[in-house]
Amino acid sequence: MTRLAVCPGSFDPLTLGHLDIIQRAAKVFDHIIVAVFNNQSKAPLFSVEERIELIEKSTKHIPNVTVDHSHGLLMDYAREKNAQAVIRGLRAVSDFEYEMQITSMNRKLVEDIETFFIMTNNQYSFLSSSIVKEVAKYKANVSDLVPKPVEEALNKKYR
Repeated sequence: MTRLAVCPGSFDPLTLGHLDIIQRAAKVFDHIIVAVFNNQSKAPLFSVEERIELIEKSTKHIPNVTVDHSHGLLMDYAREKNAQAVIRGLRAVSDFEYEMQITSMNRKLVEDIETFFIMTNNQYSFLSSSIVKEVAKYKANVSDLVPKPVEEALNKKYR
């Protein structure tokens, strides 16, 4: 049986912290689906299609990763894909409380899909897509925060 995991997020944009989590999860699971979801509480900078393309370019070196999207509930999507697990990254203790609530609800919806938390590497513990967009908007260097395709796309957006 193939061990399949879904790594969900809005990825607006993908950061090196996200990429680190994806790469590490890809070593544990046979296949990872990076699933782009829209966060209803945020106005995205990049369209879903742009985010998919940026993630595909940034993960092309990882053979067991594919990119997809969904507009529904994560657990419905994971069940539809026959995933055994959901991968979530944690930056700090403050993330844990929110993630614990989400995981508890997800378990209530679908109890046979496990959630795995991966702690971010310390060098990315401060990093968020919101911070990256804020810094990029003011033309600061983001090359050590995001993959090259994302850096180029941010520079183009904020020209």
